[in-house]
Amino acid sequence: MIPDTALRNPEICTPTVEHAMGSAAASSVATTLKALAEPLRLRMLSAIATDPRGEACVCDLAELTDVSQPTVSHHLKVMKDAGLLASERRGTWVWYRVVASRKNAVTALLDSFAPATLLEDIESEQDRTVALRTMDARVTRLADELADELSELNRDLVTAIVRESYAGLVRSAKLTQHMIPLTERFARQRLADLMRDRETSVPQVLFVCVANAGRSQLAAALMNQLSGGTVIARSAGSNPAVDVHPSVRSLLTEIEGDKDATTAFPKPLTDDAVRAADVVITMGCGDVCPIIPGVRYEDWAVGDPALASDDGAKAIRDDLATRVHTLLDTLTT
Repeated sequence: MIPDTALRNPEICTPTVEHAMGSAAASSVATTLKALAEPLRLRMLSAIATDPRGEACVCDLAELTDVSQPTVSHHLKVMKDAGLLASERRGTWVWYRVVASRKNAVTALLDSFAPATLLEDIESEQDRTVALRTMDARVTRLADELADELSELNRDLVTAIVRESYAGLVRSAKLTQHMIPLTERFARQRLADLMRDRETSVPQVLFVCVANAGRSQLAAALMNQLSGGTVIARSAGSNPAVDVHPSVRSLLTEIEGDKDATTAFPKPLTDDAVRAADVVITMGCGDVCPIIPGVRYEDWAVGDPALASDDGAKAIRDDLATRVHTLLDTLTT
């Protein structure tokens, strides 16, 4: 209960420390974070978590660094002792995999927390607040314009989609000055997905990762390029980042050219995008996609180019290109 004195004088501090993490839980989490507080360990954990085989040999992990084999084994043992990894000896070598009960936590670390630390929020809270005050009228005007243009669609539906699109994007938007054009593009995409006729349209693929700032963007760009219009590719994120990672944008430029690459932006995953797809490809976030009858699902174990070196990001792009080629063959034949 809040003390009477606090009610009379709001400047008096009214702590709510009982909401804090418990000491036992904090100790357990701190132990795990301490085990990961070393760059090489994070790199090895990433390599293991994204290996298509679901595990990695210590001989493969040694290629990440020029330190001695005992040092590599020491780092792996630290993560194993922390309950993150399990191991199995097969002949000469030891193989490591992420413990099943920790997979979701490792995915959250590598796909959400880690990329977020690499991006800068360059709009101050004050500027953002001022900009958002005028945004509602602009969104209303955009909805009216689209409803007038798309007169064959229900006006209330168009308005709802525009407002939902804006709400989904503004949560993670880095710069509010781009919100209206991004909302328009996202709303148009969603309306097209809602009205898609499966019987007459070309196959559609939805690529989904956590941040929609790396893998899914690259995969969609590759599919659109390689298919030459015979397949439509979309991308989305279960927890979109504020922007496409700079290293990924440079790869997109190589694929799409300067004009198209600059228009890429992280988008939230929506049910209508899944329903419109013939195939949904997940990369580290398969459990968040709604299961829609008639939609084919695949999960690809692919590293995050936003966290990789330049050479590593190019290797991930090439891996995605190979996978996209194989998928494209199944869709066009």
